[in-house]
Amino acid sequence: MDILTVVGIVLAFGSILGGNILEGGHTGSLLQMTAFIIVFGGTVGAVMIQTPMPTFMRSLKIALWVFLPPKIAQKEIIEKIVGWSNVARKEGLLGLEPLIEAETDPFAKKGMQLLVDGSEPDAIRGILEVELSSKEHSDTQAAKVYEGMGGYCPTVGIIGAVMGLIHVMNNLSDPSKLGGGIATAFVATIYGVGLANLFMLPMASKLKAIIHDQTQFREMIIEGIISIAEGENPRNIETKLHGYLH
Repeated sequence: MDILTVVGIVLAFGSILGGNILEGGHTGSLLQMTAFIIVFGGTVGAVMIQTPMPTFMRSLKIALWVFLPPKIAQKEIIEKIVGWSNVARKEGLLGLEPLIEAETDPFAKKGMQLLVDGSEPDAIRGILEVELSSKEHSDTQAAKVYEGMGGYCPTVGIIGAVMGLIHVMNNLSDPSKLGGGIATAFVATIYGVGLANLFMLPMASKLKAIIHDQTQFREMIIEGIISIAEGENPRNIETKLHGYLH
């Protein structure tokens, strides 16, 4: 669990609601289902129009990373790679074959298989970098879905505000209906700006940071596997890979 995300959400929304209460406002006045439907539904609809289906589905899958980021075990993989290099020096690359099935990381597993198959270092790098680039691009595009939502939210909020004002203007002769229309107008704007700046845009930024860390992690794996393929000294490999640690 990413505690910083939870604390940030509580602090952001708590500060706004707390400030509203301190100013004498009522929390209930900010709860407008009509405004929420307009802003959230309109924003999601706009993003769905601009996003391919695979990218949209991927964005739903990675949304949980904001709260439960995937584990990036840099130190553990360095220890593994150094262990693989020792095995390769003693038993040859074929000595790594029994270790392939035990490896849980699919990317590292693929690299090990290429090693055992006797592929040239340049060929191994090329194959793994293509997969790395494809994975990074796919996940980055998925993260941009939330960035898009952050861009559309305020505009859709303005649409909701204008709709509320139109409702007010149509009922000037009936004062009893003016309050609801004005409330919807202003609350829609709050929802639009609030969702964009307190959730959607920060969410997109955190997902991009996680994707960057994953990419760097896989780059480290590539470097380690290529070093084994080139027969480098295990101690030198360990020193080189420690340069990737934050």
